[in-house]
Amino acid sequence: MDMNTSHLIGAAAQAFLAAPRRMLIGADWVGAADGATLDVRNPADGAVIAAVPAGAAADVDRAVQAARAAFDEGPWPALPPVQRERLLLKLADLVEAHAQELAEIESLDNGKSVMLARHVDMAMAVDFLRYMAGWATKIEGTTHDVSVPFIPQAKFFAWTRREPVGVVGAIIPWNFPLLMAAWKLGPALAAGCTVVLKPAEETPLTALRLAELVLEAGIPPGVVNVVTGLGETAGAALAAHAGVSKIAFTGSTAVGKLVQRAAVDNMTRVSLELGGKSPVIVLDDADPAQAAAGAAQAIFFNQGQVCTAGSRLYVQRRLFDRVVADLAGIASKMKLGPGLDPSSELGPLVSETQRDRVCGYIASGLAQGARAAAGGGRAGERGYFVQPTVLVDARQDMRVVQEEIFGPVVVALPFDDVDEAVRLANDTAYGLGASIWSNDLARVHRTIPRIKAGTVWVNCHSMLDASLPFGGYKQSGIGREMGRAAIDLFTETKSVMMAV
Repeated sequence: MDMNTSHLIGAAAQAFLAAPRRMLIGADWVGAADGATLDVRNPADGAVIAAVPAGAAADVDRAVQAARAAFDEGPWPALPPVQRERLLLKLADLVEAHAQELAEIESLDNGKSVMLARHVDMAMAVDFLRYMAGWATKIEGTTHDVSVPFIPQAKFFAWTRREPVGVVGAIIPWNFPLLMAAWKLGPALAAGCTVVLKPAEETPLTALRLAELVLEAGIPPGVVNVVTGLGETAGAALAAHAGVSKIAFTGSTAVGKLVQRAAVDNMTRVSLELGGKSPVIVLDDADPAQAAAGAAQAIFFNQGQVCTAGSRLYVQRRLFDRVVADLAGIASKMKLGPGLDPSSELGPLVSETQRDRVCGYIASGLAQGARAAAGGGRAGERGYFVQPTVLVDARQDMRVVQEEIFGPVVVALPFDDVDEAVRLANDTAYGLGASIWSNDLARVHRTIPRIKAGTVWVNCHSMLDASLPFGGYKQSGIGREMGRAAIDLFTETKSVMMAV
């Protein structure tokens, strides 16, 4: 794997990386109160590419105060909705104009393919910001004809209002850093909220560049604040802060539980988009080549670092050997390399810790009797690469089947009939996504209601649209992002009753 890709970085991205990085609090670019910093590494080779402030409780408190002032005293919630819409559209335009630069920064910071970052992450972020901008002018209440039984002769006029919830603490993960920031900022700002954004410590860079674009778009200081730092310090302080009205968190289920516990004392509103162990169900009437290609996309997209990654492949027994052989063939031919190399098909995982965690899961599966039809461990001596891995001969109770791996590892198991497929698919603590591969639409329609997941795809996987609500059943989260449902996460309903 050729790691010499510095010549593929554009001048804008190079200039951003060369400049000292600071957090945005109010109108000020500041370091951490105690002067601490965090190194940011390129997952392709482990080299340090930048340093950012290691914000902690004092920095979070200052950011919450800035956001609270912008909400209580500033113009943002009182701004005419059409002006919030226009400012969000301006921000979307700026993200689109700087999409290549942002994609290069994302690729260096996260390890993902720069092509993927440019044509998926950035395109979806722009689309989502524009979609949510439109909601700023469409938030509405309803009128009600009411009857008060103990004074039947009285007349009342009643209605509801949707009002911004207040200061939002947005905590985002490292797998789609800029896109997840857009998913939080778009509906929060459209609703009239102000935000303190805490990016993952592994991938803080595009959040800081986005903050520059927020100010350039004309969004008032204090409306968006960005605090970089560790999850156990900055993230924990944000989740527990009494000045935060709502926490919007995307990340692992384990950390999501900690966030929810931290928010309980203040009764802070919480929405959680958490982990998954998504099943890919292939029925015996499916095209096996199409199913294998779809299963490969479901698990190897973004190195498997996707909450809806199709990490459990259930194939009806008649097609099992063919689909697994095709999938293993795809995996064995994938080219691994740095995300900046346009010929790379699979980049590194985000960190050494994540690489070792994924390799530990593979070793656990092999030790328990599973067999690697493709891959099976670390790739290369430099960087955080893991071979695309297909495990077979596994049992439903193995850790590799039950626990979220968050890497390019899929476990394939056969089933005999649809009832068994549904039972196996639902046999997990998670319920974020699932896909069914079949040309028998009658069987598909009968199966969809039986799958306990927030999204079911048919003959595709992990396809998203800004208008379609996204979230999970069971331990995959609380609430729905995207679509009209996202506005509900960032507003309160006020009932008004007037005697007439």
